[in-house]
Amino acid sequence: MQVSFTLSDQRAPTYTDWMKHRVDSPKGKQIYSHRMSVVEPVFGNICTNKGLNRFSLRGKSKVQGQW
Repeated sequence: MQVSFTLSDQRAPTYTDWMKHRVDSPKGKQIYSHRMSVVEPVFGNICTNKGLNRFSLRGKSKVQGQW
């Protein structure tokens, strides 16, 4: 069974549409590929290897101490 939805072209563009347009542009693809090679591995390492998925304290000073 296949389900399909048709979207009307009458709706106003949303922020998601705007962001998709930015990311799909040549400049957006360049920026996103750079982010994937520089930023994302750092967060992956922190979450996976160090087990730090969230902070258990509230407030900037307490989180700085936990970090």
